[in-house]
Amino acid sequence: MTRQKSLQRATIEGQRFLENRLLDTRHVSHELAAPLSPEDMTVQAMEDASPTKWHLAHVTWFFETFILAKHLIGYRVFDEDFNYCFNSYYESQGARQPRPRRGLLTRPSTQRVMAYRAHVDEALRALFDQGIDAEVARLIEIGINHEQQHQELLLTDILALFAENPLRPAYRQRQPRAVEPETAARGWIDFPGDIRLVGHSGDGFAWDNEAPRHEVLVHAFRLADRLVTNGEWMEFMADGGYSTPEHWLADGWATVNREGWQAPLYWEQRDCEWLAMSLEGLHAVDRAAPVCHVSYYEADAFARWAGKRLPTEMEWEVAAQGVEVAGGVTPAGAALRPLPAGPPDGGLRQMYGHVWQWTQSAYLPYPRYRPPAGALGEYNGKFMVSQQVLRGGSCATPAGHTRATYRNFFYPHQRWQFVGLRLAAEIQ
Repeated sequence: MTRQKSLQRATIEGQRFLENRLLDTRHVSHELAAPLSPEDMTVQAMEDASPTKWHLAHVTWFFETFILAKHLIGYRVFDEDFNYCFNSYYESQGARQPRPRRGLLTRPSTQRVMAYRAHVDEALRALFDQGIDAEVARLIEIGINHEQQHQELLLTDILALFAENPLRPAYRQRQPRAVEPETAARGWIDFPGDIRLVGHSGDGFAWDNEAPRHEVLVHAFRLADRLVTNGEWMEFMADGGYSTPEHWLADGWATVNREGWQAPLYWEQRDCEWLAMSLEGLHAVDRAAPVCHVSYYEADAFARWAGKRLPTEMEWEVAAQGVEVAGGVTPAGAALRPLPAGPPDGGLRQMYGHVWQWTQSAYLPYPRYRPPAGALGEYNGKFMVSQQVLRGGSCATPAGHTRATYRNFFYPHQRWQFVGLRLAAEIQ
């Protein structure tokens, strides 16, 4: 076989692999939405959340707007009005339905949104039949990862919706699992100070905010070998954690008092027992499982109460280098709730796939960062202010979607995502 034919075959095989990944990802979105009724898919629980129907349409709009309309010969836009309905925050694409009012989009119907997805899926197959170049392949890879992000949001947003329902419905029936004993005392892993390389190396997919790779000075530190548990959080609550201003940042203390927070989001007390709403319905709080749905303000207050601190994102990444990426959700598989750490094994546990872990680092660009040109340059760069970085992925993050360099970011008051914490400390 000549070199030219060999390269051509590799290209064809690579395109087939990418097409299968794309269509598999699109199918997963349908599977995640399958337990929901059309009514479930239409309602919006709060301003931070979006309806399932909107998520399904928005990711489809992304493929239509940035790939098909520009690269598939003869492509027919499904509905011109959808650009207004399902654009998220791309100023370059024009006006859009305000985010807090997405739940008012009773039309188009869920049925029409599904027809939209089918129309775009058929066109994506036609695009591969036409043949794609490296630039289109890059855009499709971005689209796959973008849809995976919205798969996680679909789950967290439906939990927010069901938690507001007085019937406390379950997205999925609770999976039987062995009852874990109270988690053993946390251990600590020490890391020496050094100049270290952080950021994405360029091998495989990464978002623009993970680059460029650069050197950082990391002082010696220690990291807890597991996440903070519900049982430990109950101790914080019992010790007046939510009523002692000395533990809190000024903005955090103001938020606690304004919002009346006394426990993590989705916790409620009945007959002196704490219960928590989950994707598997309302159940007793598992003391051994990682605490979840806490804001940065709460995480920081807990760390101060415990005499520790939150790690920086650079410390977290340095510690995570070499730790196997595990966890993540599949439609039929993972827990859909964070699970206990299990017995100590001498290393870091629960680094991935349980809860996103707050860091004390502000979400800022890396040195020499430049946002990509064009509309996709709006994806990450313009949000680099007033937010905190989180690392590690959660039990709602799609399998294979996270890595050591992945930077998530939320405002410090937000807690509807699967967010928790791991403690850090100085080495004296």
